[in-house]
This record gives sequence, structure tokens and C-alpha cells, in this order.
Amino acid sequence: MSLRNTKLEEEIYRYILDFTNKNGVAPSVREIAAEFGCVASNIQRYINRLVDEGKLTRKGVRSFATRHNEEPIVQVPLLGRIACGWPIYADENIESYIPVRSSFLGKGDFFALVARGDSMIEAGIDDGDIVFIRHQDYAEKGQIIVALIDEEATLKTYDYDDKSKKIVLHPANKYMDDIVVDKCDIQGIAVKVIKNL
Repeated sequence: MSLRNTKLEEEIYRYILDFTNKNGVAPSVREIAAEFGCVASNIQRYINRLVDEGKLTRKGVRSFATRHNEEPIVQVPLLGRIACGWPIYADENIESYIPVRSSFLGKGDFFALVARGDSMIEAGIDDGDIVFIRHQDYAEKGQIIVALIDEEATLKTYDYDDKSKKIVLHPANKYMDDIVVDKCDIQGIAVKVIKNL
């Protein structure tokens, strides 16, 4: 049985607090392990001890909060890349999880995608940015949506032309044309963007 390193445990706790306060999200076990040069299983053991002592509170399988800040941290699945140009298949395999404070996104069921291309740059979404999407199958005019067209997904601003009875997907780039379709499946609404600086 290994001896307990209380000094390292306290350093890990301080790191979690500082990281969460600075970034608005909790660090992943992998990030903590990299910071301290430990394997992830050891870090998980320290987190479990901090939970047992009441310093961290477990909020579901993949989320926790500190006693200092009881707001829960939720893990948002990152599903891959999405086109901000012409539609490209959105891979439904979860690549990883992004830990964020629950208030960062609000209520709902969320997933995240990495933007690809430059069609949404005038909306502040650049290539490589992480876009958080709230699951829903409807939208209002002017909302940025994930639209599924013939099994290909794209990120565009939603509009509906009452005269032609067509859905118009606007790019936020004056050099690109609208995508006009009879129908599309709305996968969700963009609610937040994390910039890739």
C-alpha cells in the first residue's frame, strides 16, 4: 500500500481551484496528470480522496465541484469537426469531453464541435474554434444552427423564405452564397464559442 502524499494532494486541490477560477471550467484528469507529471489513475485516486473529504463534490459520473465553488462542472462531449463552408459529415463519435461550469451554458443538453472553414467569420466563429450546441430540433430566424442535409452537417444562420417556402442557410461571410434547401434536420442551436487563439 502506497503512502499518502498530502502535500501533492493539496497542490492538486489548489491547482483545480485556480484552474477553475481562471478558465471557468475544471481541468480534466489528463490535464492535471500532465501538470504534475503523474499517471491519470493516480490523479483519479487523489480526486477520489478529495471527494471523500468533502473538498470536492461529485456531480454525476464525469463532473465535480469544489467546496469553495459548489457550482457543478459538467462534461460536454466533443463530437468532431463541422463545416463552416460547404457541408461536411459531422462525425458522431465522441473525441473527448470538455469540462465547463454548468452556468456557462445554461439549461439543456449540449455537445461541442470544432468549426472548420471560414464561412462564419463575420459571426465571430473562426476555423478551429469550439462551438457549444444546445440539442433541439427547431430554430428561430437569425439563430446559428447545426443543419443536417442529406447526412452532412453544416453550421449556418437559419432563415425561412415565406414566399418560396424554402429554408435559407446564410454563411456569415460576404464572399459566400446562401445554401437554399427544401428541408433540413436541425440538430441544435449554437450558444457559445471558445476561441482558439
